[in-house]
Amino acid sequence: MPFREVIGHRRLVSLLARSVRRESLPPSLIFAGPPGIGKRLTATALAQALNCLAPRVASERIPSLPPPAPSSQLPSASAEPLELDACGACAACTRIARGVHPDVLVIEPGDSGAIKIEQIRDMVDRAAYRPFEGKRRVVIIDEADALVVAAQNGLLKTLEEPPSASVFVLLTARPDVLLPTVRSRCPVLRFRPLNPADLASALIARGLNETEARAFAASADGSVGQALDASATDIVEAREIAERVLAQAAASTDPSRRIDAAKDLLAKTGAGGATDREQLASHLRAMASLLRDVEVLAVSADARTLANTDIRDSLDRLTSAYAGDRGTRAFAAVDKALVALQRNAGVKIVADWLVLNL
Repeated sequence: MPFREVIGHRRLVSLLARSVRRESLPPSLIFAGPPGIGKRLTATALAQALNCLAPRVASERIPSLPPPAPSSQLPSASAEPLELDACGACAACTRIARGVHPDVLVIEPGDSGAIKIEQIRDMVDRAAYRPFEGKRRVVIIDEADALVVAAQNGLLKTLEEPPSASVFVLLTARPDVLLPTVRSRCPVLRFRPLNPADLASALIARGLNETEARAFAASADGSVGQALDASATDIVEAREIAERVLAQAAASTDPSRRIDAAKDLLAKTGAGGATDREQLASHLRAMASLLRDVEVLAVSADARTLANTDIRDSLDRLTSAYAGDRGTRAFAAVDKALVALQRNAGVKIVADWLVLNL
């Protein structure tokens, strides 16, 4: 996947493309951001850009460049056309995409869920040699927060004095878990969740119909991975449940009737433990998306930013009940409920508490 095919993250992609063309790419980077939003795909695109046999270079003349940025910095970038990109079709690009290029190493957690010192030692030994056939060796450490402390310490020497032909990319959703000594040696590029429009486009390109894609995009927290892991039926049903509960809570101030509405939030629970919490969380994420759209409509913001455009009539009805302070309080209550679920609170307690605070 070349840079041009990465969904969203245009500024970061442009920045990386510029750095590759100007040969100012730092030897080690941290890609930080939530799971499933494109960090690994971007790292693969970077490996292709560095090793492509027929790279696409912007035709316009580039003005005189300033001195290369220090290794701890990358030049700024905006959304201008990419200065350099991989062709995506040559032998190097196709092998990198398939994960079989000898100079692109991917390290990820083993069966234990950790990345151990032995994996890092093997990588360090291989990285010490010149690339076998590519221009640059690229080492991608996926879920770098899974590196055990010994493995992080084993990586430090290489990050301090990286081989001249190697680039190291650490991917993590939790950069703060990495040792300060590791973080200090790697510039951090922060990947944000995809906006609903970009995410819906990505899902439609993968074969979903528009209704399903928009429902997925609205409740997937900007993550293509999370959206693809979900069930179409479950996502659409979660949104319907969230809409119904919000409407029922708006229609009555009677606590007993609101508690009855909480039963809808508990649909498909009963298996116990983490399964029930995740089921309720899917309903709450859908509810948060609806409330966010309500505020967009309440302040007459650009309707193109709505996540749930396919149910505009329902959003209009909810807006009349939740616009303003009530909507803000309801959104905050949903957020607190999600945090409570992460801390293993009981699903019935969370559901009951939430409907009383909508």
